[in-house]
Amino acid sequence: MGPNESRNLWISIGAGVFATFLLYSYSQEKRNEIEKAAGDTIRVVVAREDIRHMDTIYDNVLEIKEKLRKDVEPDAYENIQGVVGGIAAIPIKKGQTLTKNQILELGPETGMAPQVSPGKRAVTIPVSDDRANARLIRPGDRVDILAIIDSGRGVNQKREVTVLMQDVVILATGINVNNNIPRTIERDPSGRGLVQTTLTGDTRYNTITIEARIEEAQDLVYLAATNSSSLYFLLRNPYDRKVAPRVPASSAEDIQRRILPTGPSSQSPTNLAPNNGLLGR
Repeated sequence: MGPNESRNLWISIGAGVFATFLLYSYSQEKRNEIEKAAGDTIRVVVAREDIRHMDTIYDNVLEIKEKLRKDVEPDAYENIQGVVGGIAAIPIKKGQTLTKNQILELGPETGMAPQVSPGKRAVTIPVSDDRANARLIRPGDRVDILAIIDSGRGVNQKREVTVLMQDVVILATGINVNNNIPRTIERDPSGRGLVQTTLTGDTRYNTITIEARIEEAQDLVYLAATNSSSLYFLLRNPYDRKVAPRVPASSAEDIQRRILPTGPSSQSPTNLAPNNGLLGR
């Protein structure tokens, strides 16, 4: 091997070693980048199954997964409770990260339907001042409902008052829905000016909408259809969620027994004022 060949050989070996070094350095750099990215993860809320547009979102359709921070949108939800109860503004696919611009809060744009609990129905009932606490009931309040029930005919006819439902949530008063914007703006009678009405103090409504199970709704519709004046709404303290044991219905006979004196010493009204000779003069 001549001097030139020997030199070329060493140059080739050196170039190979240098290329190997560069390749090794590049691979190590990329490996460090991947390891760093893989280690920088974040826990986010993703859809466990497809969520349709305007669906109310519950925890059974959500789950937590870890994703690379660089792949997650800045406004992604990091806990499930922050999403539950919201409304899907767009269809959300299974495995998709949920972000705040995809979720609507309950309000005018979502209507009342998302506020009805699963398994229950919204029922609208006509009301008046004397049956709805002078119309001081507001959306979000809770009430008990009394019903006047007539039974029998003729001399056997009987009227009773019974507790029909307890701890019932008010979904709406008139068109004022829970979580709605608390005001309306309407034209005045002349049609030229605008009048703003504050709904938090509005008592002009003639109906209230409540939440009820389907069998309760059936009873309510029957009573409202046969005698809308038979239903009375009793406003509850918002922190009182206790359901009292069912009490017996009240009738005229029951009230008389509880109020009027009983026993051998009790006397009829005609006996309370004995005839002392003054009567008939």
